[in-house]
Amino acid sequence: MSFDSLYIWKQIYSQNLSLMNMWLEAARLRTLPAAAVPVLMGVTLAAIDGYYDTTIATITLLTALLIQIGTNFANEYYDFIKGADTEERVGFLRATSAGLISPKAMKSAAAITMIAAFLIGLSLVWVGGWPILVVGILSIFFGYAYTGGPYPLAYNGLGDIFVMIFFGVVAVLGSYYLQAESLSYAALIASLGSGALATNILVVNNLRDSETDTKAGKKTLGVRYGDNFLRFEYATLLLVALAVPPHFFFQEGFSAIVFLPYLALPLALNAFKSVLSEQEKRNLNKTLEKTAAFMAIYGILSCLGLWLAQP
Repeated sequence: MSFDSLYIWKQIYSQNLSLMNMWLEAARLRTLPAAAVPVLMGVTLAAIDGYYDTTIATITLLTALLIQIGTNFANEYYDFIKGADTEERVGFLRATSAGLISPKAMKSAAAITMIAAFLIGLSLVWVGGWPILVVGILSIFFGYAYTGGPYPLAYNGLGDIFVMIFFGVVAVLGSYYLQAESLSYAALIASLGSGALATNILVVNNLRDSETDTKAGKKTLGVRYGDNFLRFEYATLLLVALAVPPHFFFQEGFSAIVFLPYLALPLALNAFKSVLSEQEKRNLNKTLEKTAAFMAIYGILSCLGLWLAQP
């Protein structure tokens, strides 16, 4: 092979790799713990109760991840269209606003990903029946309605409630139900921790973007009530998550190993310190990553702790 041919193939490889990196950035992989953790919690609690199916668990996790990625694509498209993503924004790179991926391509990617999630998730309807079909349709609908439609949730201060419900109660109980075909009080309690930490990812995002959101007319809770409200919200939600292990220890009869998630407490406190004191909004990108990392570690250690500490 000639030197010119090698150069051409190197350029093609480099361009394709760059394009893939742009799409991976648009998918916001750092937010995926918000989709994965509640599924893992629901499946773990079902397994503790004697119900477990690997195939159902895998399909549930894949569907949840696809809905999350599709929502991220839709958010990028609608935030660009509505003018929320500008040159003043201090958050992570947005491929559409940066001119790297066209709005049409981003909108198509959101639709394709959501359709894939729906088609893959349809197999779960055979297991869970019409309640799972309703949950799936609502999850996809609100994924779009988060930033799109005539009354976008994120633009009207309802994003936090949406995340708490769908990344907490709905996701954990839904995952448990698909395994056990019933609901569980223990799964409901665990869902509060999952939902709280997923919401904290959004809280940091809103704290970082409060100034640009104000200019864009995006009425998040931070825009409505100020940065100090977001700091209080972050602290409250962190305490909710940390209250879950004591419940299982004192009320459900689990052993002290259930406190395993507390090993990640230094990371949580470090992120909380940044939320309280960081004045340079751009630096909150690192805080967001730490918050997402804490949720991932908390989720893994919770599942392990629950399994090892079961009565």
